[in-house]
Amino acid sequence: MTLLNKDMTLCISLSARPSNNGTRFHNHLYEALGLNWIYKAFAPTDLAQAIAGVRGLGIRGCAISMPYKEEVIALVDRMDPSASAIDSVNTIVNDAGVLTAYNTDYSAIAQLIARNELDPAASVLLRGSGGMAKATAAAFRDAGFTDVTIVARNESNGRALAGLYGFRWSADVFDSTADILVNVTPIGMAGGSEEQSLSFSEAAIAAASVVFDVVALPAETPLIAAGRAAGKIVITGAEVATLQALEQFVLYTGIRPSAEQVQAAEEFMRAGTA
Repeated sequence: MTLLNKDMTLCISLSARPSNNGTRFHNHLYEALGLNWIYKAFAPTDLAQAIAGVRGLGIRGCAISMPYKEEVIALVDRMDPSASAIDSVNTIVNDAGVLTAYNTDYSAIAQLIARNELDPAASVLLRGSGGMAKATAAAFRDAGFTDVTIVARNESNGRALAGLYGFRWSADVFDSTADILVNVTPIGMAGGSEEQSLSFSEAAIAAASVVFDVVALPAETPLIAAGRAAGKIVITGAEVATLQALEQFVLYTGIRPSAEQVQAAEEFMRAGTA
């Protein structure tokens, strides 16, 4: 194991509810590839001060999680098209004090839509209206989905997101059903007030064919557990976490690990969140 030393390159994550997913995934790959790097998760008390620290301390990379994906835009120097196209950031790369923002969430969702061969003709209920919801909605739109309803209690944000991609908006799920259910809210996330809650009703789950939860902690959210129990195709937040973290790793280091190395890192990551 690499010992801490003054020459180490530091990467971090900023989240209201930090998990060990990124720390285990990235640090496992650093060790496997012999890199003198280290990754640490933080829950910032002041986002602007945290980003100033990234710049001032020469921190190489910074992952951005809920709820900072939009707020951080005003604090960076450049927006890569992957982030500017959807006004949402999940990755910052520091090049000699110049901070460039990216979004690897979009590519992760797009890959999972393709990998699971989701039918563009299917109806979709997408719950959420924040930065991650923007990336998710964009990926579904670009995959050819048109029958999509954005479910968001915040009418302003919900209508804006729905209008951006030509989708519908609803204030709540009510008794709605769809072929594909997608949760992009903190409902079911460990450590929150709704960690034991379902983001969709049991009736909606029973009527669906696919249940997709972007929440990565726990690996088996209440929604995913209910989807499995009902015999549905499930797509987990852990899968999203692996794919988006891999692209972050490449942006930070310039190295693309082998498929075997990524699989080992993913297994190590999941072992810490079981």
